[in-house]
Amino acid sequence: MKKIFLLILLSFFLKGNAQYNKSIFGKNPIINLENFQSQPIHFGFYLGTNLFDYKIDYKEPPVQEIQTLKSTGFNVGIIGDLRLQEYLHLRFEPGLYYSKREFVNPDATTSFGNSRELIGTYIHLPLLVKFSALRAGNVRPYLEGGFSGMLNLSSNQNASDLAASEERLRLRQWTFNYELGVGIDIFTEYFIFSPSVRGVFGIGDELIHYDGPGGPGQFTNNIDSIKNRAILLNFTFH
Repeated sequence: MKKIFLLILLSFFLKGNAQYNKSIFGKNPIINLENFQSQPIHFGFYLGTNLFDYKIDYKEPPVQEIQTLKSTGFNVGIIGDLRLQEYLHLRFEPGLYYSKREFVNPDATTSFGNSRELIGTYIHLPLLVKFSALRAGNVRPYLEGGFSGMLNLSSNQNASDLAASEERLRLRQWTFNYELGVGIDIFTEYFIFSPSVRGVFGIGDELIHYDGPGGPGQFTNNIDSIKNRAILLNFTFH
């Protein structure tokens, strides 16, 4: 009886080991979607999360630095992938991004307090170059980088009178960034799953400066520029 039990365990082990070797991360996997990335063009979609921040430059060293209290947002979008050559792809990834930040200036003394809530709904338009490594079985790491434009649907760029009367921060409607990221393509039987993480670095000043008496100038008069900073975590399906 004991020998039979050991033989059953051994058979299960050998069967499981053989199946593992043929799985995605096994030593000898079945190659999934072998020619999928050889297509001239293919498409996909992504879901993800983000964490937006600001890089703040000052005119003079502040008594206390401005703080940005961050909240996690979400991303959703589509991907168009153009194959340039075996290891190089051009990608356009338009998406809708939601973020929430609180801008706290300890040095500000205004009738509306020293914090401002900044809620952003962005149309994000990145154009990226993807550099892929050699495929190892059913996994293929990659680097990506490029430039993006962001349209802030929540911008109050044109609300100058209201902003002045309520001491709001006025933010530009369009901003531009460069982006760098890393990810990995995992080839399953039916689709490619690609988790990635990417940094977004603003190029221009997002703040519209107010030089009149009173109003938001009291809140931002020592700020030379504020630029977007963000970390994006996306889960892509092709």
